[in-house]
Amino acid sequence: MSMKKWAGVAAAAVFTLALGACSGEGAGGDDATTPAGDDSATKVVGVAMPEQTLERWQADAAAVQDGLTEAGYEVELQFAGNDIPTQQEQIDQMITKGVDVLIVASIDGASLSTQLDAAASANIPVIAYDRLITGTENVDFYVTFDNFNVGVQQGTSLLQGLGILDDSGADTGEKGPFNIEIFAGSPDDNNATFFYNGAMSVVQPYIDNGTLVVKSGQTDFGQVATQGWDQARAQSRMDDLVTSSYQSDKVHGILASNDALGRGAITSLQSAGYTLDDIPVVTGQDAELASTKWINEGWQYSTIFKDTRKLAVQAVDSAKALLEGGQPEVNDTETYDNGVKVVPSFLLESDVVTSDNLTELLVDSGYYTQSEIDSGTSE
Repeated sequence: MSMKKWAGVAAAAVFTLALGACSGEGAGGDDATTPAGDDSATKVVGVAMPEQTLERWQADAAAVQDGLTEAGYEVELQFAGNDIPTQQEQIDQMITKGVDVLIVASIDGASLSTQLDAAASANIPVIAYDRLITGTENVDFYVTFDNFNVGVQQGTSLLQGLGILDDSGADTGEKGPFNIEIFAGSPDDNNATFFYNGAMSVVQPYIDNGTLVVKSGQTDFGQVATQGWDQARAQSRMDDLVTSSYQSDKVHGILASNDALGRGAITSLQSAGYTLDDIPVVTGQDAELASTKWINEGWQYSTIFKDTRKLAVQAVDSAKALLEGGQPEVNDTETYDNGVKVVPSFLLESDVVTSDNLTELLVDSGYYTQSEIDSGTSE
């Protein structure tokens, strides 16, 4: 069974449990958890995920749940439907039920201070998962990918796709000019600014020297951010950009911070008459199946593969360390200042996927099957 097939099965199962939790029953019922600190009982880990619309969160949830279960822990897993009050309520319920550790992938990293205060009062350690929790001292550890470097990889990939850099990252001397537009992530996701800043650190010099031209003039994060990482919003914005700036010119590149945004832009451009012969170089992130299919076909140039299996393993190992009275492994103590403290972190590395290495990175590794990529859907 492929990773994504398992993710879909697990996500469907936990969705039913999440509905029960919203009515006050929780994922395992009242007998599923025991008070924190009761060493005679099975430890329980609360896992709060932001939503399950994007494939990546289904995969993350399934991998974390599977790893914790195999390690002998019970799991209270909830999806919040990208609704902040729902996630707050779910975490409140986990704390009341007495989970022993919380793993939280936040919707809005600044919205959980009250919940984390309650967790600290109950001596429940908190692991921020992939998205930094800000504005509180009560986050013990952060496990994520090197998000600034993800942005660097996206920006570099755009430049390579346009022929400005070669495969080694060296400048080719190509002067363009190339018309590009920028689609950043959600302003309430702390990671979105890391992706944006990383990408712009690579791209901005070429905007400054005229090799790249942003005809809309929209380059500041506030101008290019996309609330909720919403594909439909990205498509609508691209529609507007085509109308306002590209009636007589072509867009040559789209710096998109994730696959959903990239697909939104591509769908808009397809509607505007772009074909495989003139579709821009489009970046992405998360290696979603729909986008890997388009990379294979030539509609999307690249995506960033953040192997959720590795992230889940690190989160599970961190939870185990805390449950056993130890400390998680740390490889970064400087980068992630949440406004109150620098959160000890473990940063994982990501990979750039193009049509040249798609099979090696995604199929040979067992993350997808070739038939899943060909169809763009899970088996």
